[in-house]
Amino acid sequence: MLDKNCAYCMEGELVDQFGIKICELETSKVYLFKEQSHKGRVIVAHKRHIGDMTILSSEERAAYFEDIAKVSNALQAAFKPNKVNYGAYGDTGCHLHFHLVPKYTDEFEWGTTFAMNPERVTLKDEEYQELIDLIKENLK
Repeated sequence: MLDKNCAYCMEGELVDQFGIKICELETSKVYLFKEQSHKGRVIVAHKRHIGDMTILSSEERAAYFEDIAKVSNALQAAFKPNKVNYGAYGDTGCHLHFHLVPKYTDEFEWGTTFAMNPERVTLKDEEYQELIDLIKENLK
């Protein structure tokens, strides 16, 4: 099912407001979050428009979490964070997705939950592309 109001279903202008598509994996689409207060922050959105992981079969859920683990491994290899935080929200956008947020001990939010959009760091197009290329290089 496609939701015409859903950024992850429709992509284009809706996604452009907050993210840049990096790639598609087996069950998911991966986006670089434009707000980069946490270097390497991404979103891993399920390809299907579903609101909760419990809707997936055990096999589908396992495959989705394999995609999440693959992206997390790439972030850890590329950026060497002290920790990757995972957030799954959907109060207003009912499309299953996880925020993968590399956390660094010398950052402003170490030891706390990450802000959804702290509006602290935006990059130039070429800087976004460098991050995307680094993530892609480390996706195995």
